[in-house]
Amino acid sequence: MNEEAASTPLGRWIAGMPKAELHIHLEGSLQPATAIELARRHDLVHTLPTTDPARLADWFDFTDFADFIRVIRAIQNLIRTSDDFALVAYQAGAAMAEQNIRYSELTVSPYNHTHIFDKGPTIGAILAGLDEGRRSAKADFGVEMRWVFDIARNFCFSGPDRVYDPHPAETTLRYALEGQEHGVVALGIGGNEEGRPPEPFAHAFQEARRHGLGSVPHAGESLAPWAAGHVRGSIETLGADRIGHGIGAITDPHLLALLLDRAIPLEVCPTSNLRTRVCERLALHPFPHLDRMGLTVTLNSDDPPLFGNTLNDEYRLLATGFGYGPADLARIARNAFTAALCEPSLRRSLLEEFDAWTRTHGMEASPEG
Repeated sequence: MNEEAASTPLGRWIAGMPKAELHIHLEGSLQPATAIELARRHDLVHTLPTTDPARLADWFDFTDFADFIRVIRAIQNLIRTSDDFALVAYQAGAAMAEQNIRYSELTVSPYNHTHIFDKGPTIGAILAGLDEGRRSAKADFGVEMRWVFDIARNFCFSGPDRVYDPHPAETTLRYALEGQEHGVVALGIGGNEEGRPPEPFAHAFQEARRHGLGSVPHAGESLAPWAAGHVRGSIETLGADRIGHGIGAITDPHLLALLLDRAIPLEVCPTSNLRTRVCERLALHPFPHLDRMGLTVTLNSDDPPLFGNTLNDEYRLLATGFGYGPADLARIARNAFTAALCEPSLRRSLLEEFDAWTRTHGMEASPEG
């Protein structure tokens, strides 16, 4: 993003601040050069528009959300083996270290790999690769990574009437339960929300919660009239611990009161919303309004190489676009640590590190802000 903003005292302060990120897709973290490497490895170069990493970014200039889904599925198709998952996870850890992101919960869509694409890996291979990548990243960079296994909405509704097929959800649930010993902390839903409400997934989320997994569905990623209903449905029928995106809640005062009353965090991704044309321009983005209402908002990059952003860029965006100073930026950053679904001992350790840093730098961020 803006290199000038990154070089200011506040930009450098943001870069040095310990951070957590709760909404980033592992497959969407794939760098252009790695995408080309994997395409060559699997004889899939023909699926990419170019083998020039600099020009591949042009492919990410989406026309709308549906076009974004097309691109992300093509990228997912490049990740085919345990070694591929290890590479992508390790590189995600390296990107965390570059930004001083101490902890991330990365979303993975395992069903897409095992059932949708030809020659896909087994769930055992996926889990082994994720384990290898996160262990190597922790050893080399000191970062902590956990996984959210995501049900792809698009594969759960078929035909013009969009009849619900439970198989992708039930399979992803089984994968998530199997993955609990491998760092899976939550079950999610992603993909295009329109015409695909959360209620049919209640059976999978009820079982996930019974086994100790968190519930973190994408909901309200749009500002369309139906979006607030998806947020409410995710709370009432899926028992959401957090809401992925959630900006559609801004249209329903009663829903905002419910989110506030239950202290359900929102995983907000401003640049993502701009790039997928959910918001026409930053001035119309509801982030500062949700924050001023007292909701627990967190800041996230979603699919950084695809959107041309980083988590540091998102914090600089709050500063340059909405006038947030260090105290408010630290308060938002602390929200991500408190909303993390990792084991309590790790969360306490991360918070202690964060609070010590903010005290040292004169910007203590207490729970009260």
